[in-house]
Amino acid sequence: MLRYIREVSRAPAGVWFGTPKCWQSGPEAADGTRARITWTPVTATAEPTARDRRRWARYLADERAEAQVYRDLARRRDGEEREILLALAEAEGRHEAHWLELLGGEPDRMPSPSAESRMLGWMARRFGSIFVLALAQNAEARSPYADEPFATPRMVADEMVHHEVVRGLAARGRRRLSGTFRAAVFGANDGLVSNLALVMGIGATGVAPQFVLFSGIAGLLAGALSMGAGEYVSVRSQRELLDATEPSNFADAGLPDLDLDENELALVYRTRGLDPEQALAAARRVVSEAQASDRSRPYAREPQNSAEHETVGSALGAAGSSFLFFASGAIIPVIPWLFGLSGLAAVVLALLLVGTALVGTGAMVGLLSGAPPLRRGLRQLAIGFGAAAVTYVLGMLFGVSAG
Repeated sequence: MLRYIREVSRAPAGVWFGTPKCWQSGPEAADGTRARITWTPVTATAEPTARDRRRWARYLADERAEAQVYRDLARRRDGEEREILLALAEAEGRHEAHWLELLGGEPDRMPSPSAESRMLGWMARRFGSIFVLALAQNAEARSPYADEPFATPRMVADEMVHHEVVRGLAARGRRRLSGTFRAAVFGANDGLVSNLALVMGIGATGVAPQFVLFSGIAGLLAGALSMGAGEYVSVRSQRELLDATEPSNFADAGLPDLDLDENELALVYRTRGLDPEQALAAARRVVSEAQASDRSRPYAREPQNSAEHETVGSALGAAGSSFLFFASGAIIPVIPWLFGLSGLAAVVLALLLVGTALVGTGAMVGLLSGAPPLRRGLRQLAIGFGAAAVTYVLGMLFGVSAG
């Protein structure tokens, strides 16, 4: 059968599109607009069942929970991001009204929101971090409305747009975290994998447990120092490259002496990406301002965009994070030998500890990238255990050869 879903919006009085069957005009408001009531056709095979109504109630609970998540996140932000999050919460209210319309009011028994919505709400109230936005991005991408016969096409389109909005907000946070946080997470992962492979390989040769312990500590220090130094050089070099591309003030002193109509300053702006007309206008404006300014004061140049520098991050911060997080990851495989274990017991405990940590770091990267966290965690686990297996087999072969 064909059902019609009622949706209300506003438009200028007298401006209507569509057929009278699908549109209904409300009374004109004081601002000159009318309420436009849209009756959207929705195909359904039968009258709604009790199961349908329970499903609608779950959608209603989830919409309310998601709106509250956006409001909680908005409280921890200001400016444009706050406005965007509050607008998303208002949009979820439109979807809430849709399910209330179908239900004919509040359901007799309101179900709990989904586990994912409850987790998002808990995190938003306590942290308000990039992880919440990354999870919300995944939730918007998995909206069930595309396969829901009682959801309108507008609602499906809304969820697609919401996914892009949340992705954009999450991308801002990822850019802010990309320098130091990248060094921290991947430093810990490198420490886990490299030192696990080291102690597995050394232990498989049959040497004394004390030798395995000292080898693990030496590998920790060597790897942490190497990671810290390498990260410092990498970030420092990148910042120096960015500094070299910034416009300099070399020609500022000569600006007042340039001829207003005959100079090559426009070529400078063309090398910075402006088209010829824009470059010429910018050159004339700058020369005019320089000639009118007081020569005793430095000419006030336009501030340059430092977004790329912020993305690169601090060289010392990245180096320190790499050192500490590599060391924190590399110490985990050594813990069994630190507590005096040896043989198979030490190997099994080291694998359990490192496996848990690898899944955790992989899941964290997956959350930040908007990818399935479990899949990323298992991938990290497979890589780490694969490297350890190779060195363990090599250690056994070397031990047999030496014996």
